[in-house]
Amino acid sequence: MPEWLQAGGWGLLAGSALLLGAAAGWFARVPQRLIASIMAFGAGVLLSAVSFELIAEAHDQGGLLPTAIGAGGGAVAYTLANLALARHGARHRKRSGDQQPSEGEQPGSGSAIAVGALLDGIPESVVIGASLLSGGAVSLVTVAAVFLSNIPEGLSSAAGMRQAGRSRRYVFLLWIGIALISGVAALVGNTVLGGAPPEVLAGITALAAGAILAMITDTMVPEAFENAHLLVGLITVAGFLTAFALSHA
Repeated sequence: MPEWLQAGGWGLLAGSALLLGAAAGWFARVPQRLIASIMAFGAGVLLSAVSFELIAEAHDQGGLLPTAIGAGGGAVAYTLANLALARHGARHRKRSGDQQPSEGEQPGSGSAIAVGALLDGIPESVVIGASLLSGGAVSLVTVAAVFLSNIPEGLSSAAGMRQAGRSRRYVFLLWIGIALISGVAALVGNTVLGGAPPEVLAGITALAAGAILAMITDTMVPEAFENAHLLVGLITVAGFLTAFALSHA
């Protein structure tokens, strides 16, 4: 199978977890404390993947300077885009309670939430595709980490969308679209970056890592902290250690 097709398949697999989570969040009345706990676990998984897979890989490929510049640039780019989306109603797109505005409360918020969901998912997918370039095999730890973290993201967000009165058609078309775009982003990450110098690959990997880290702290941690309370640290560490164990298996 061509490498670019493998990349697209792995990206689609990781993105499909968003749809699984959204189905659970829409059809099951999951208690908010449990949603928060699952979100904390997913945050821990992604924090570990960023640390031991993405940043470490970027440093090994290109050294400290490209890694630092890429991570800082990714965090800045994500934050600026997130600030713009927040003004249009996408600030609480991953919250499971009543924080999300309805379309009646803030016109255009549905589109902003869709763009925000896309913003959250693309960096993860790009690094999945790029991970094939270093050794010809995808980083299964990265795929597993993204998959595990996407389930609580989709679950929490879909629960919040239901609370805001959005239609089932809107919710599932959104997450199906994001899953498909995740596959395309992984494919593009693999094809566009093929043959790039190690320093460029390091910078792109670190840029995605910076964006993911900013996303975790801005959208996942608040949901986890508000409802899981004193257990959030313990659950986050459990997720972190799970991904760490996978990366050293």
